[in-house]
Amino acid sequence: MIHYHGTPITPREVLLSLAGRCFCVPFSDPRDLRTCVALGQSLMLDNGAFSAWTRGYVPDWPAYYAWVEPHLSPVHWAVVPDVIAGTAADNLMLAAQWPHRREWSAIVWHLHEPLDHLARLTDGWPRVCFGSSGAYADPASDTWRARIDAAWNMLERTGRRPWVHMLRAAQQASEGPWPFASCDSTNVARNHASSARDATQMAARIDARNPPVRWAVQPEQMDLVA
Repeated sequence: MIHYHGTPITPREVLLSLAGRCFCVPFSDPRDLRTCVALGQSLMLDNGAFSAWTRGYVPDWPAYYAWVEPHLSPVHWAVVPDVIAGTAADNLMLAAQWPHRREWSAIVWHLHEPLDHLARLTDGWPRVCFGSSGAYADPASDTWRARIDAAWNMLERTGRRPWVHMLRAAQQASEGPWPFASCDSTNVARNHASSARDATQMAARIDARNPPVRWAVQPEQMDLVA
């Protein structure tokens, strides 16, 4: 699994000590972008929708398109704009306006959206992000875990094997049992100053966690499957 370490990471010497790691740089706070381009193996460029949702504003999507464009490549990819509390139709409308190559992009499936919508997304996009939302907003809940089970069951039953990235639930994603390809975490950025371990030790410990590479269909509660 690839772990994208969220930025900004301060002070600067701490960020520099993480050279060779993979980084997530958000549009909502891009101050570390140049440094991460120079020293990161792979970058995930986040659209800032979560910050916008929590703070109550609408991002400037054309500015986001322009911000990511110089950096997209086979190893650096961007999250397609999304509305966290929106409908599948709302998010498809935003996806239709995305001007960049799909193979360098990731579309978001929100857990409150239907499973058949996830199926359609995986037919057209090689990389899909799972976003916690609605009744499934809490990754510590049994409801959240059951929804993730249902999503992976659908992907396995239908023979779909996209790259699946878990947004903002890195601990659950990397511990398994689901075969996520990548996740992002702000653990190092938020906690290195108060941890007994330094940032490089924290990052190494996170990067060493890997879930299984395959999924076996599991029993599920039928009232959660939609």
